[in-house]
Amino acid sequence: MPSTLPQSPSETLYREHHGWLQQLLRRKLGCREEAADLAHDTFLRLLRQPCDSVLREPRAYLSTIAHGLLVNHWRRRDLERAYLDALAQQPETCHPSPEQRALVVETLLQVDAMLTRLPERPRQAFLMAQLEGQPYRNIAEHLGVSERMVKKYLAQVMAHCLQIELQGSTTLNDPS
Repeated sequence: MPSTLPQSPSETLYREHHGWLQQLLRRKLGCREEAADLAHDTFLRLLRQPCDSVLREPRAYLSTIAHGLLVNHWRRRDLERAYLDALAQQPETCHPSPEQRALVVETLLQVDAMLTRLPERPRQAFLMAQLEGQPYRNIAEHLGVSERMVKKYLAQVMAHCLQIELQGSTTLNDPS
């Protein structure tokens, strides 16, 4: 007669809700494999969070985590598609290798994540200046602010970028 070991709360949560979560994600994605990947990522994210108590509403909690991962998945897919569409407009001789494309997409995702953490007006000012090449005067008119305020917005974005850069180098140099 085989003896069964008691299951941890995480194992019980996985056993009782994994199938449900995967079905939910499959309906939203229309793809079994992507749903399986996101369900797996949801439980990984859950396991990384310290939790001493049993969840009162496990499906609500799991669906909240899964929703965030799903939004990130769609955002990544849209960004990658936009990059590939722009790349398709270039002559084939300018196309990067698959490895370079992956690095560019990863960099674009990092820039996108950085920009989403900024307030709306500084983000708009930055995008208008960097992507559209708009002069400060046009940006100021579009945003309904002074040119001086546009300069402050762009300085705010640069300070934000510098802070992220410093955090990244600290993390890379941290031996712990």
